Amino acid sequence: MPFRAILSTVVVALSAEAAVADIAVRRPGKSAPDVAVLQNGRYAAPAVAQTSEVPQVTEIAANSGYDAWLAAFHGRAVSQGISEATLQRAFAGATYLPDVVKKDRNQSEFTKTLWDYLDSAASDARVNNGKDALRKHAKTLDAIEAKYGVEKEVVAAIWGLESAYGTFRGDIDIISALSTLAFDGRRGQFFEGQLVAALKILQAGDVAPRNMTGSWAGAMGHTQFIPTSYLDYAVDFTGDGRRDIWGDDPSDALASTAAYLARFGWVKGMPWGVEVKLPEGFDYTQSNRRIEKMPSDWARMGITDISGHAVRDFGAASILLPAGAQGAAFMIFKNFSVIERYNTADAYVIGVGHLSDRLKGGPKIQSDWPRGDRALTFVERQEMQERLTDAGFSTKGIDGRIGPNTIDAVRDYQLSKGLIPDGYPSLMLLERLR
Repeated sequence: MPFRAILSTVVVALSAEAAVADIAVRRPGKSAPDVAVLQNGRYAAPAVAQTSEVPQVTEIAANSGYDAWLAAFHGRAVSQGISEATLQRAFAGATYLPDVVKKDRNQSEFTKTLWDYLDSAASDARVNNGKDALRKHAKTLDAIEAKYGVEKEVVAAIWGLESAYGTFRGDIDIISALSTLAFDGRRGQFFEGQLVAALKILQAGDVAPRNMTGSWAGAMGHTQFIPTSYLDYAVDFTGDGRRDIWGDDPSDALASTAAYLARFGWVKGMPWGVEVKLPEGFDYTQSNRRIEKMPSDWARMGITDISGHAVRDFGAASILLPAGAQGAAFMIFKNFSVIERYNTADAYVIGVGHLSDRLKGGPKIQSDWPRGDRALTFVERQEMQERLTDAGFSTKGIDGRIGPNTIDAVRDYQLSKGLIPDGYPSLMLLERLR
């Protein structure tokens, strides 16, 4: 992915999946309303198991420009191996969806703090529903873990955040959504590639055209695969000749998720991360993803787990401060980066990791969060980047995304002003820049 949505702000799109309420009893992670994080070209929503769903209302409209685009696309699809018969079946019930365009254009406007996101992603309701799902599908999940070497709780956590354990998989027609987004042009090339991939899935016979449903952004099934990822990584775990991630049986979807993580190097028995305590006088410049040490080396610097013990030497690890010096600190391992391949937002990775820990019986995050802070808006993040750059601390672009370049610029600015160099782009920091 082009950037890592790190620190306290999560850029989210209010998606169809978000229209579900979090109650005391959870999506891929949803709660109060749930939100979808856009990273690496896929949308994954933090979810919570829900007892009811709010129907998606998708506006349909005639559009002569869309019709002309379809006529031109027809030839491009045929040149990529899509048969006339597949095109006829795929577009027989497809249509232009203006609501999808609205959602795509508005997705950068919504923000949620990391702690609010985690309150939803690992809520008691989501945890309880996850434990129920683990019991109900124990045989399948045990077999998946044995085959792919990915812990069943991690697979279940992604399932929980992506579709509230299958209770909300999205009901928007994927061919309509992808063709609308490809025609719209803002990211036309990307979505046309996803549309061609979706047509290849239909051509292979894995699903019928109108049964290929999902989110407004084209993510599909129990664990929200986009079409290109489906083509590359989905598996037929049941052995029925179809890779069915849409149906009520979640076996193929859960196995596909495990296969995906295994493909990118999941290490069984290694944690995604461990909540840690930092010593007095900690050098905050050491909290950098590019700085890795063995846990025993971090322990010699005074960094321990919450109980005060040295973290086991699972492998090289970095220190992550997703909400700056005033929030929780984590020692993160290779498996953190593997989950990032599914969705690069740090909030999502922490949500999956923490939910999986809770499903194993682990505790809630022990440290406090700076709950008095609020998330910066998209415009404010752009303003911060512009002001940092003007002050001589280049963020290498003004895009409203808090990635490594912006974090480095924030840290350098903090060092120049004698502030704690935690790289955290807070509202207080923006006000100081002003």
